[in-house]
Amino acid sequence: MSAKNISVISLSYNDDIYIKKHIDNLSFVDEVILIDNNSTDKTVEIAEELGVTIIHQKDSNKADILKSTIETAKNNWILVVKSTDHFSEDLINEITAEISKPKSAECYFAGQTLFFFGKTIKYGVFLNKKKLLLLDKTRHSYSEGFNGERFNRPKVFKNKITSFSYKNFEDFNSRLNIIRKEEALVLFQKNKKPNIYHFFFKPFFIFIDQFFLKLGFLNGREGFILAYICAFSVLKRYFILWLLYRNME
Repeated sequence: MSAKNISVISLSYNDDIYIKKHIDNLSFVDEVILIDNNSTDKTVEIAEELGVTIIHQKDSNKADILKSTIETAKNNWILVVKSTDHFSEDLINEITAEISKPKSAECYFAGQTLFFFGKTIKYGVFLNKKKLLLLDKTRHSYSEGFNGERFNRPKVFKNKITSFSYKNFEDFNSRLNIIRKEEALVLFQKNKKPNIYHFFFKPFFIFIDQFFLKLGFLNGREGFILAYICAFSVLKRYFILWLLYRNME
């Protein structure tokens, strides 16, 4: 099935080993826009050769540039993904079927399956997590509830999106650093200041939640590593925020 009235906005960073497969996987839509976060590999070059529209994030706030890109996309239905994400045929069929309904929802969420260092992660960080995957921009604004907080019973696709997110540990750590820095900048703009809870207790609670409460231990040692790194990265978010208040890098 195809859905030529969908625009895809894909977020990329040093994804040259994934980008061709990713774009080929999006052949069911008629517009692909790549927002690149200062990649230093051949991601942009490969995407340009495949005819994709490129937007360079540079130093712009990711939320702002994503919002403006959604507004200028030529279609009303918008898919927001990462360049490491992959759609199964079942998920593609489910998407096209939903938007063809006379009374479609204004937006749809999806679960995620993560491949972490060669192992499928079924528990922990993605156990109950749902991301906003598809929205009708005429009925749902990016600024209102992009993570589903205003929905009591959000519409969720039965099929999950698959993420091949990390080449190696260095790549994983680098991506987390970028995310945490962006989060720290948002908190800084909101005048949020870090305190002892953020430095000592919150990372500990993150680990307990991911490894025990969300059953991350069932993933084995990869589950422990993932929970530990996620907890440490939260600590790093508030350390970066602390540095921002002191005008330090």
